[in-house]
This record gives sequence, structure tokens and C-alpha cells, in this order.
Amino acid sequence: MMGDDLFIENYYFVTVVFMWFLHVGFMCYEAGVSRRKNVMSTAIKNIMTIAVVTPAFYYAGWWAYWCMPGGFIPNVGDALHGGECTLANPWGEFMGPNIGDHVLAVFWAAFLLFSWTTGSIMSGATIERIRVSAYLVLTVFLGAFVWILGAAWGWSWHGWLVIHFGYHDFAASGVVHGIAGLFALGVLFNLGPRIGAFDDNGGARAFKPHNLHMTLMGLMIIFTAFYAFYAACLAVLPGEAPGWNTIYYTPTTLGAITFTITVAFAGGFMSGYICSKGDPFWTLSGGLAGVIAVSSGADVYAPSLTYLLAMLGAAFAVWIGTWQQEKMRVDDAVGAVAVHGWTGFLGVLLMGIFASGYPAASGAGNQVDVSILGQLVGIAALLPLAFLSGYIISWLLKQGNLLRVPPEVELEGLDVAEFGGDFYPDFGASDEVIVEADGSEVSAGPVLAQAANQLIRG
Repeated sequence: MMGDDLFIENYYFVTVVFMWFLHVGFMCYEAGVSRRKNVMSTAIKNIMTIAVVTPAFYYAGWWAYWCMPGGFIPNVGDALHGGECTLANPWGEFMGPNIGDHVLAVFWAAFLLFSWTTGSIMSGATIERIRVSAYLVLTVFLGAFVWILGAAWGWSWHGWLVIHFGYHDFAASGVVHGIAGLFALGVLFNLGPRIGAFDDNGGARAFKPHNLHMTLMGLMIIFTAFYAFYAACLAVLPGEAPGWNTIYYTPTTLGAITFTITVAFAGGFMSGYICSKGDPFWTLSGGLAGVIAVSSGADVYAPSLTYLLAMLGAAFAVWIGTWQQEKMRVDDAVGAVAVHGWTGFLGVLLMGIFASGYPAASGAGNQVDVSILGQLVGIAALLPLAFLSGYIISWLLKQGNLLRVPPEVELEGLDVAEFGGDFYPDFGASDEVIVEADGSEVSAGPVLAQAANQLIRG
């Protein structure tokens, strides 16, 4: 038994180490998309996500996850008098380095890195105009409370969505990606677009990234870490030989998820390339969307189906991302709402369509099957949880004038305002390039100045 425990501890520890590359990738990805005057501000948000979410998750998030067997809200009584809550009480024996449960400790760390991921997803959508302080408030709520509430509902063998409706979301299409993306959409509605993002005729402009190569490299690093992300979604159980199961205690293997991830990236890249007519950003983002679209069913999908569904997910992300920008006039700087949010919930729906009848969960005598109804109920519960949380919290920050930087700060650049220095001293505003709705490229200086003046007057 001791050998099994050591194997499991090492297994989760390795997944945690490689999942750190998710945050290396997110930082490069977002910094590359940013204009040079905002690069350090963008990078520091990803670093500070770790600083603020970690203690909040230790003291509250992990506790909430374990204290909600079959219910909507944490059971405070269990925390005080026993039950599974004692596994996560911050003062309990399982949460210390010397007398703690070493396996549970590294499993806690895997969940913590999922929490950081939700914040990084929102970070990319809001770059170049959100206050760092406002972002940190939002990411604490998202990373330590909102997503973990959804996880307790639907990413546990005893969550109410699972035991009553057969909800199944193996690699977190909905409970991580969908929730983070729709939370970000709620924030964007209050944050508003970057100055100059839309013209007076209703057209959408694009800001030229300061380093597209860095963005593409960041995406590739994220893709590498996805193998660890999937591996951390397994519940490895002790026994004569460690058992390989999903978080719902249904059987799977590392081989199954290896096929799914690899084939999904291939299908997503192909579809993103075709649907975006070769655009580099959407080609690689299509790969990410493809994997997210199949994550709910990564434990059961056959490779051929995986390829087709990944192509569908990437095409959907390109379409809805473009539609959201041009028709809804939502300025999502990295397409996070489309790739993670909407495509994440599409993945939940696809699970119900293509895997109905498969075992959804098996634990403590609960044996339920996947159904379209169960997946739709999951969407109906998780989507408003995410969107309304993001909208309400950001609205409160906006009422206190705490959400967005002033126009003059946005024009000058957040790096100078936040850190008192210019990290690209050879850079001038005249170097910025903006792409008009008709595809023409012009100097950003006059366009942004005119847009800022209109904003200040109006």
C-alpha cells in the first residue's frame, strides 16, 4: 500500500510540475498580443494570479469543494463536526507538510493550478485597459470561489449535477474553460472595449500585436502542458495496482487521453487554418479550441470522432469569435470567450449528443449514465453561474471607479502608470499600427487620440 501511495504522490507531483508550463504559456501568449507599452502589466497579472489565488484557494476554495456532497452550497456543519470536509479544513491534519496526507497534498496542488488557469483565461480577454488591482479582485473570486463551486456541482462523483442528472465533463470543457470564458464575458460587458477598437461606422479595428511570434510560442507551450492538464484529471486509486479512473470513478487510461489530445490538436489546427484562411493566430487558437471541444468526452471518444469534433470546435470558435467582435462589439483581445467559454460549453453539449448512455459516474453506489438532458442541465447551471458572477463583481468595481484605467493612462500605456517606467524606451506612440475594418493599416496615434477625445467628451 505504501508503494501505491508513493506512486500516486509522484504521479500528481509530475503533473503539477508540467502544468506550470500552462502559466508560462499564458504569460507569453498574452504579452505577445499586447502592444509594447502594456507588456509588463500583462505579464505581471499572470504572476500575481499565483500570489492571490493560492492563499484564497487554500483557506476557502478547497474546503468548499469537499464540503458540498450532493448540494448547492458548502455544509458548514460538516466542517465543524466531521465528514469529508475535514480533508480540507485549513487547520486540519491533512493540510500540513509534516503530518498531512502526502497524496492529497499534491492532488490539492493540481486543483490549485486549475484555479490559476481560470484567472489566466480571463486575464487575456481584458488586457490593456483593466486595473491590475481590479483584475486581482476578480481572479480571487473566479479562481477560489466561482469555478470551484461549479466543480463541486459537476466535477465530482458526488456533485448534484452528476448524481441526479448524469453530468459528465472529464477534462473540464465546462467547469474550467466554459466557466472562465463566460466569467470573462461578464467582465468585458462592464469593462468596455479598448480605445479605438471600433470605428464610428460600426466596424471593428484590430491592434497589431507587438510580437506575434511570442504569442504563437506561448500557445505551443500551453499545448505541451495540456498533456499534464489531462493527466491531472485522472483519479489514481491505491490498490494491488494503481487504478486509472476519471474524477467520476469511471475507468480510463493515459493512452486514451493521449490519443484524444494529439488527434484533437491536429483536427483543430486544420480547421482553424481553413476557416481563418491561414491566419496564424486563429490557426493555433483553433488547435486549442479543438481540444477544449472534445475535453468533456476525452475518456470515451474514438480518434476518428475526436478529429471531426475538434474540427467542428475550431470552426465554431473562429466563427463565434468573429461574430462576437463584429456584431456584439465585444473587445476580447485574445479570443478567450470564444475559444474557452463558448467552445467549452459546446464540448459539454457534444458529450451528450455523442456519448449518451455511457457511464457518467460510479461511486458510493451512484451509477448514472450520460444523457443530453443531463449535459443541458449542466450548461443551464454553470453558464449563468459564470456570467452573472463576472458581471456583478465587475459592475460593483465599475461603480466605484475601480475597474478600468483612465483614458490618458490607457493611451500612455499601463507599464508607465503601473510601474513608473518604460520597458521599451525606443518605442513611440507613432510606432503603433492599427488595422481598420477594411483591412488597411494606419498609424494608431491619430486614431486613438480622436477616439479618446470622443470618450472623454461623451
